[in-house]
Parts: sequence; C-alpha cells; structure tokens
Amino acid sequence: MSPVVVKCGGAVAVGAAEVILALAEIEQVVVVHGAGPQISAEMDRRGLRVEFVGGRRVTCREALEVVRESMAEVNAALCEAIGDVALPLFGDAIGLHATQVAALGMVGDPEPCAPAAVLAALDEGLIPVVAPIGEGPLNVNADEAAAALAVGLDAERILFLTDVPGVLDGGVVVPVVDAGEASRLLDAGALQGGIVPKLRAAVTAARLGVSAHIGETAVVA
Repeated sequence: MSPVVVKCGGAVAVGAAEVILALAEIEQVVVVHGAGPQISAEMDRRGLRVEFVGGRRVTCREALEVVRESMAEVNAALCEAIGDVALPLFGDAIGLHATQVAALGMVGDPEPCAPAAVLAALDEGLIPVVAPIGEGPLNVNADEAAAALAVGLDAERILFLTDVPGVLDGGVVVPVVDAGEASRLLDAGALQGGIVPKLRAAVTAARLGVSAHIGETAVVA
C-alpha cells in the first residue's frame, strides 16, 4: 500500500490530528510538521535575527538550536494529540539526507528517501511523525522534506495542511494549478511568503508522480 504524506504547518500542527486520524482509518499516513511560528517567536526572544530567502529560513548555529527545540515541542504536542499510534521521529536520526545550502547557513536541500524507521512504523500500523531536520544536522524546510519523503516512499499523494485554504488569486482559492504555470509564477517572484516553498514542493512531487494538494488547490503536472 502506498502511503499518504501529510505536511502540517507549525500554526496548525496540533489541530491537524483529527484529519490525520481520519485518513489513518483508511490508509497509511506519514506526517511531517513544521514549527515556523514557534521558531520565529523564540528567535525574537533570544535576540536572533529572523530572515527568510525564498520562503526558507536563514539558519545560523544558534538558530539551529532553536529549530531543534521548537521542533521537539511541536512534535511532542502533535504526537500527544494523535495518540498512541503516533511515533515521534527526527529526520537526522533516521537518515533524512540533505545537501547543505551554504548561502542560507545551516540549511539543507532534502533528497528523496525512504527511511527504514518510517517503513517499519508503517508496517506496525503506526503513524510516523517526522521533524524535518536533515543529517548534518541541517535545517530542512518542512514542505521540501515532506515532498522528498513522498517521492522516496512512492506515496500515493501529499497533502499540505496550512492556515490558508489553498493557493489564492485575488483572495479566491484556485482549484487547480498546472505545475508549469506554478513554476513560472515562482520564478517570476509573483508569490511571496510561506506559499513559495509549499508550491515549489508540490510542483516537485507532482512532476515525480505524486498527487499533490495545498489545501483545496490541486497541483498537477
């Protein structure tokens, strides 16, 4: 059975448990979560500069400590909300490979992979809940990590659960976005903020054979 990969933004992670459990009743589910709001708030508290490039966080060594701590908090809360079937996992402990993007500091581009720990959890009927820290360790964008896992696991589909209803055009949800058009919009800088890595990750997944949805928007190759 091919699993479904669910990516939860840090702003909606705990609230996503109900959706995750409903999906798990009919198919295998792998969860990847972010912790963006939590990381930014803690960096502000510690006096660390918060900076994004193309929707990805510039991460120094001190910021990476905050990333891990915030990821651990969100992971624990999400696993508690899901219940006993949740298995907490950290990407750097299970073989989430990533190539460092030196211009962004301690940040990595994830590579498609199918970690043995994730496969074992699925075989045992559990829901692996993955914090996206790559080997190194490196801070990996959660959207990109989810897409890399979806491709590596040969997932049936990937769902991005976020605090917006989908890709918006003038405040209206776009039901379907072609991957080619999405890439043109991204390359032209027509989109800003957190939707950028989500859409880029969805395009990558769609082009590699994984059905992708950002909220109510289908991204098709």
